[in-house]
Amino acid sequence: MSNDQNPPAKVPRDKSNDYSVEIAATRRGFVEQQTGASLNHVGHYSFDPGVLPGNIENFAGVAQVPIGIAGPLRINGEHARGDFYIPMATTEGTLVASYNRGMRLLSECGGVKTTVVEQHMQRSPVFMFEDALAARAFGEWIETHLDAIRKVAEATTRVGKLQYIGQYALGNLRYLRFNYSTGDAAGQNMVGKATLAACQWIQSEYPDHPNFILSGNIDTDKKHSQINTLLTRGKRVVAEIVLKDSVLKPLMGVTGKQLFHARQISQAGAFMAGSSNNAAHSANGITALFIATGQDVANVAESHAAITYCQLLDNGDYYWSITLTSLICATYGGGTGLATQRECLEMLGCYGQGGADKFAEICAATVLAGETSLSSAILAGDWVSSHDQLGRNRP
Repeated sequence: MSNDQNPPAKVPRDKSNDYSVEIAATRRGFVEQQTGASLNHVGHYSFDPGVLPGNIENFAGVAQVPIGIAGPLRINGEHARGDFYIPMATTEGTLVASYNRGMRLLSECGGVKTTVVEQHMQRSPVFMFEDALAARAFGEWIETHLDAIRKVAEATTRVGKLQYIGQYALGNLRYLRFNYSTGDAAGQNMVGKATLAACQWIQSEYPDHPNFILSGNIDTDKKHSQINTLLTRGKRVVAEIVLKDSVLKPLMGVTGKQLFHARQISQAGAFMAGSSNNAAHSANGITALFIATGQDVANVAESHAAITYCQLLDNGDYYWSITLTSLICATYGGGTGLATQRECLEMLGCYGQGGADKFAEICAATVLAGETSLSSAILAGDWVSSHDQLGRNRP
């Protein structure tokens, strides 16, 4: 506690080495002294804190999240092919069991087809003018100077490529939505740096030298948006399968016809609610995978957006697809190289350069497994009972 005469104590730092075992212990001791809480478990970890610069500040310890293994999940993708065991980090009982059941269903029906159909990462600066006419003229200038802008932007990165610049007019403003490919990195910082260089060049070269703000917020970083659902942010990934009615009934207790009837109802409910997602719970599987593999978990805000499309086939089988419109993931950089996160990516054969599309397909297939399991459980009447059995942990 503090008052005006005694300002609050500052978190300890070491200017010579702020990523050592010793300074981490000093910070835990400081917190224990300030709050009375014990950080015994927070202080137990298996890696050298020296690997953490660029990942965290004021390091004091770890949050240990349990990891369960679901699978095998058979995937017949462009990049992910074979049977995979999926690491899922969660504290929600029943989640791993539910996804595991869905993976069994998909595998027994021949496996999931997966496809990365599009990918872009954005930064969206806005330039300001005296009136709408001046803003329109600026937009025309941007179109004729795209090659020069691309050269400046791409000079800041080894792997980022400027694909195109979308333009949006509002009053005397001109929003520019820069779209990049980013290799195996998620790329938000990469495209921010590239776009800043491009905007500074534009400002110096354009005759009026207009002012700009680096983000006009139509990239909707860490927020869901309809523009990303339509135009893609990160990776647009489709997972699809034909569920055999002969497998559905004995394994899940439902038929394709029942699933299709329920889909019509839930589709209407999602529309009525104005939901960003007409599926069941894509955020569950994505979050569990993201925590296990060192993704930026805040990207779940965008990545969970999904569109389910299904068909009841003439023979009673059920075509089920889910499209993740804004999946932001990486297998290189960020938190992916940390100790446990790297192990989980290696478990999937996805660590490092060349693994991002494969990992994206695994994410989409995992989401589809969870959708089939939960939707079937709701219809079969074991949604509540399974949570009562597996999801109750009272201290």
